Amino acid sequence: MANSPQAKKRARQNEKRFQVNKARRSRIRTYLRRVEEAIASGDKDAAGAALKAAQPELMRGVTKGVYHKNTVARKMSRLSARVKSLG
Repeated sequence: MANSPQAKKRARQNEKRFQVNKARRSRIRTYLRRVEEAIASGDKDAAGAALKAAQPELMRGVTKGVYHKNTVARKMSRLSARVKSLG
């Protein structure tokens, strides 16, 4: 347990950051789920639109430090390839 004032403050800051990052990860997963659902339905236009909407969210996750840039690059590459292979 944190005893010093600095450690107590860091614990508070960590909890706040955890909540912000958790919300951001959840939001990104929602966008990814929309892309997955559009791909599953076979609608290329909807999948392309969902992918276009998801891309800035993923990149924002990189700049905010939630995801590593190579992870997002890999996800985007795989999703775009799947969207491209539709229809």
